[in-house]
Amino acid sequence: MDATLKTVIDGKLVELPGTIAAIRATMDAGQAAEFDREIEHVPAAELPAALVRWALVGTGADNEDDVLFERLACGEDIGAIEATPGSEVA
Repeated sequence: MDATLKTVIDGKLVELPGTIAAIRATMDAGQAAEFDREIEHVPAAELPAALVRWALVGTGADNEDDVLFERLACGEDIGAIEATPGSEVA
C-alpha cells in the first residue's frame, strides 16, 4: 500500500498521494515540470509543507480556503481563536 496523506476537504475525508513520486504522477506535464523545478530547491525543514501544498493541487482545497478568508476579510466571526503560547485546543 502506498503512503497517503489524509485531510478534510468540504467536510469529507480525502486521501492524497503521500510520496514525491505519487504526487508528481497526478500532474500534467506542465505542472510536473514546475514541481520538479521547485521541489529540488525546497529546504528540508519546509519539504513536508511543500509536498502537502502540491498534493492539494486540483482538490478544491484552495477554493475552500479562499471562501474562508473572504469571510474573515468581511469581519465575520467564524469561531476562530487566537493561538497563544501554551494554549491547547480541547
